[in-house]
Amino acid sequence: MLSDAPFESIDFGELPEEVEQLLQAGVRAHRQDKDRADALFREALARDPRALPTYFCLYKIHTYAGRLGEARAMAEAGLAEAAHQAGWNPDWRLWLPTRTAPADPGRFALYTLKALAFIALRDARPRDAETILAALRRLDPQGEVGWPVVAELAQGCAA
Repeated sequence: MLSDAPFESIDFGELPEEVEQLLQAGVRAHRQDKDRADALFREALARDPRALPTYFCLYKIHTYAGRLGEARAMAEAGLAEAAHQAGWNPDWRLWLPTRTAPADPGRFALYTLKALAFIALRDARPRDAETILAALRRLDPQGEVGWPVVAELAQGCAA
């Protein structure tokens, strides 16, 4: 059954118009047709692999769908691109604590690292999740990207 609820566009920040349109169409499609949403997001990624929100859309839909291998691959690709844009080492284990603003690629990198911890928990890899969370405690001690929520989930899984 189709929803009559109005669609509010998502603010993905500054993106090329064609990428913006593909992402908005993917978000709308996701309600009814997950495969179509995936195809639209992948088209956006092919058109501009520097557009970080596209990686977010892809790893998010695959995580929700339980396709954790695909979610992990998309998150790792987004992490690599964000680190590159931020001028950071490709290996997150070597990152140093740095203040980031909400729209910075470094903030996206930290947020995506948090997503990788969540994906690891969902994928029954608690050691990987804890390794990532330990890095986030050091890199983002205030928890600005929301990693404390994932840390609580990890504690709950361990109990």
